[in-house]
Amino acid sequence: MKTVLVPLANGSEELEAVTVLDILRRAGLEAVSASLDGQPVRCSRGTMIIPDTSLDEALKSSFDMVVLPGGQPGTNNLKADARIIQLVQRMATEGRYVSAVCAAPSVLATAGLLDGKRATSFPGSLDAFPKVLRQPQAVVEDGKLITSRAPGTAMDFALTLVERLAGKAKRDEVEAGLVRA
Repeated sequence: MKTVLVPLANGSEELEAVTVLDILRRAGLEAVSASLDGQPVRCSRGTMIIPDTSLDEALKSSFDMVVLPGGQPGTNNLKADARIIQLVQRMATEGRYVSAVCAAPSVLATAGLLDGKRATSFPGSLDAFPKVLRQPQAVVEDGKLITSRAPGTAMDFALTLVERLAGKAKRDEVEAGLVRA
């Protein structure tokens, strides 16, 4: 079974975090939420999320993909955590999937992963990173780097993640069950 780590920081965007976790789990993937400090996370709109584990515990395991939700100050909290920077750099070096939505692609840019790469983000989030080849699409893939724009693109983003880890048929199955049309 493919495994996915979703690190959560206080101020993370709950719509993105919960949508990603829900869609990945509907696909039968092992999606693990981990808070930076092992405590419940107060998201950007005040929703409290009780994570599955702490980041320190999660880092004892190996994952096929990491997904960073955006939101503020969640993105800045992720960006300020050296463990997150090291995690995304290591996963990219190992050829694993590294993904982020909304403002969180700026974490990947801070880690040096988006230089010369195509990416998207919440408007303005990548302005400080001129080497990023910014794209307007809802979801952008450049190799195993996957980025998305905002809370409104979270479902498309999550379905793309399912397709990469479990295939198009599984994505179609999960999407049909959501009755989006």
